[in-house]
Amino acid sequence: MTTNPVIEAMLRRKSIRNYTEEAPGDDAVGAVVRAGQQAPFAAQLGSVLVKRGPEGVPFGAPLLFTICVDVHRLEAVMRRRGWPMVMNDLSILLFGIQDASLMAENMVIAAESLGMGSCFLGAAPYRASAIREEYGLPERVLPLVQLVMGYPAEDPPPRPRYPMSFHLFEGEYPSFGEEEIDAAMREMDEGYLAQDYYKRGKFMIRLEGGREESFTYDDYSWTEHMGRKWGQWHPTPEKILEELAACGFAPCGPLGTREEEGEGETRGS
Repeated sequence: MTTNPVIEAMLRRKSIRNYTEEAPGDDAVGAVVRAGQQAPFAAQLGSVLVKRGPEGVPFGAPLLFTICVDVHRLEAVMRRRGWPMVMNDLSILLFGIQDASLMAENMVIAAESLGMGSCFLGAAPYRASAIREEYGLPERVLPLVQLVMGYPAEDPPPRPRYPMSFHLFEGEYPSFGEEEIDAAMREMDEGYLAQDYYKRGKFMIRLEGGREESFTYDDYSWTEHMGRKWGQWHPTPEKILEELAACGFAPCGPLGTREEEGEGETRGS
């Protein structure tokens, strides 16, 4: 496979949960965020909050970034040009999620190239109200993902990925047979079992709904973990819709009107 230092930095990336006490300097923080800014975007709909640790930061990391979908800032610019926001909230959120996600990934790769490690915390949208209160966020700003960062105090191997044949499709999407599915499952499960990932982290998800446990840490691995996560949690969108509403978004609502700074403004909501 063709490689270079950028690709090598991407391929060695893994989640880090143990950090040294050394805090990255302002120059390193600025470089990481500036690299994030340079990601492709629809409307620069990503913004970044930073908290210095280790107190109050997961894993005792020295840095906690919160990457947000920031429509508040876009609307401020639009008002200066005399434009109201009429795009519906579902569409603007989809574009914003793209912008913020690409920004976050650029930050991770930049950190890796500077000898730092990181770990994504994906539950931020489900904690949006608490994060909003902590940082004093205005309406129309949604915490999308949090990112702990610092210098690693561990060096785990990169985690397994699906085989390329189960990931890259040319011409048309294939019809998977059981053999192809089983082969991809084996690659993931055997890879994680070889690293003792779930056993060391005690990451087994508890079964719900009266199901009887039949796995131990000797055979519990990635595909069962994914099944339990996506097959048991959040069967309705009520919680995430509540958090979106708390941030000033109504992606399932009708076109509405809101007042801002004394001026009426019609928008999609």
